[in-house]
Amino acid sequence: MDEQPEPVQEPAPESGGGLDRRAELSEFLRTRRARLKPEDVGLPDFGRRRVPGLRREELAQLAGVSVAYYTRLEQGNGNNVSAEVLDAIARALRLSDAEHAHLTHLAKPKQHKKKPVARSQQVRPALRHLLDSIDSVPAYIVGRRSDVLAWNRMAAALFGDWAELPPAERNWARLVFLRPDYRDLFVEWDQKAKDMVGYLRMDAGCHPDDPQLSALVGELSVKSEDFRRLWAAHDVKEKSYGVKRMRHPLVGELTLSFETFRLVDDAEQSLITYHAEPGAPSAEALRLLASWGTDATRSGARASTPSE
Repeated sequence: MDEQPEPVQEPAPESGGGLDRRAELSEFLRTRRARLKPEDVGLPDFGRRRVPGLRREELAQLAGVSVAYYTRLEQGNGNNVSAEVLDAIARALRLSDAEHAHLTHLAKPKQHKKKPVARSQQVRPALRHLLDSIDSVPAYIVGRRSDVLAWNRMAAALFGDWAELPPAERNWARLVFLRPDYRDLFVEWDQKAKDMVGYLRMDAGCHPDDPQLSALVGELSVKSEDFRRLWAAHDVKEKSYGVKRMRHPLVGELTLSFETFRLVDDAEQSLITYHAEPGAPSAEALRLLASWGTDATRSGARASTPSE
């Protein structure tokens, strides 16, 4: 298998704590309220508004709670809020399932035992053997904070040989926002970037006290204007399935479907696979990549560089 055998070591945090859960809750509710118009929820619009979206009193009316109660919640005070009230607010805000879960995580966080800062994310040997046996489709395992933990030969051919990177840099958010070759690889890079931030937001909602995640967000916010803009939107998304169009330096454009399989024994790890429709040109492109293996990206890069 084309990856380093050592586990991914967690980077040292840049600050003493994680993200501010109260601030995250406040901003999330404000941004969800701001995207709704009165006509979206069957309310009359009485003219010009100072700020976009529903007023707090309108949202409170829709949710069936007092304005004072909702105001306290939007100010980040989720203490003692009931699941029924959160459900009502989620319905009033027209939240998706992922957004509803994110709201619940922020307002009613689960208590986690303190874990060592340098804890490694481990991939079971049987899963590494499974990746080895999947030789016709790109597949990899991703963990917390979008860290790439293990991958097969086909993933290295499609995305580049992550074994050449230091473990701390094997992270999808860093790859998408900080490496120009990944901006070129994804035809719809803007959507990939938006999805990536949505995944990190979900992670942040589940683990707001994670200093490594806070450090990652801080680094990307400093180094990428695109990340800062998308992070400020407070959009969230669960990893699931879909289609991605890629432009590989060796085989050209591919249209691949991806699937996400969350591990039963460790919900913080997921197996991601990419496959092409049988008989489609992308299937032939994958076969070509398989024949090149881990040299595919390097050979493609050399081929795309003008000769002197």
